Amino acid sequence: MKPRDDLVARQVRRGTLRLLRNLGYVGIAEAGLASGRRADILALADDGRFAIVEIKSSAADFQSDAKWPEYLEWCDAFAFAVPADFPDRLIPETAGLIVADAFDGALRRPFQICAPLAAPRRRALTLRFARLAAARLQRFEDPSETPFEDPLERAV
Repeated sequence: MKPRDDLVARQVRRGTLRLLRNLGYVGIAEAGLASGRRADILALADDGRFAIVEIKSSAADFQSDAKWPEYLEWCDAFAFAVPADFPDRLIPETAGLIVADAFDGALRRPFQICAPLAAPRRRALTLRFARLAAARLQRFEDPSETPFEDPLERAV
């Protein structure tokens, strides 16, 4: 990823996480899934529903990445998050659309509703979310702590 695209992606992520919080979700960036993929943002609602947000920093970033349909079986809702200058017409009409910057985000199109997660997958995803969040908090609290080795956190 180009340095500019990386900066834009971080800004979009920050604004998207703020929007998600206002929508009743808490989110984790770069969350590995059991499929081997890594969600840009995995967000959990207070009722146990999961949303995945795929961040696209530019048209080239979107056009070079066709893996996003693989996320649909790992969430209850799905959306793309893009910067304000992104050409919206590239995003499929069925997908949710968030426009964000470093300060906030706006929901342009509602989240795409996915097939409900099976109970065992929801339970596994909830445990993964909790352990990943706790491990990151622990690293924040004590940087000298031996890092939690989660093979899925390194998934691509």
